[in-house]
Amino acid sequence: MIDYLNENLWQLWAVVTVLCIVLEMFTSGFFIMCFAIGGLAALMTSFFVGIYVQVAVFAIVSGISIFLVRPFALRYLHFNREPVPSNADAIIGREAIVSQDIPANGYGRVAIDGDDWKATANSDIKKGEKVRIISRESIILTCQAL
Repeated sequence: MIDYLNENLWQLWAVVTVLCIVLEMFTSGFFIMCFAIGGLAALMTSFFVGIYVQVAVFAIVSGISIFLVRPFALRYLHFNREPVPSNADAIIGREAIVSQDIPANGYGRVAIDGDDWKATANSDIKKGEKVRIISRESIILTCQAL
């Protein structure tokens, strides 16, 4: 069995390469793909050199890919993409329902996605009306009547 593996080590590197490519499909950081590139390099050298050199080639090419290829690929793949708002900033621009009256320049409450937020507005807004979230300052939302 060991002799077979030693003679056909390229199959192991092919499995590593394909597995890394499949795993990369579920992530977006282009990190695991660097190991696929290292696996491909080790696969190519497996026909000519021993296992220790193959592992060294895998490690070196993977490391080079992480530090040289990955930044270039991320810059190329994400070149005109605006940053996606996350966490609480993701609710800016969305609609909410007033759950407690909001007096002009005072505070009330709005419900959005099952959460109840403290809110303020420039005009009186009654309970049950729809509002648009226009900004957020800490945990206080600024709303505008629709």
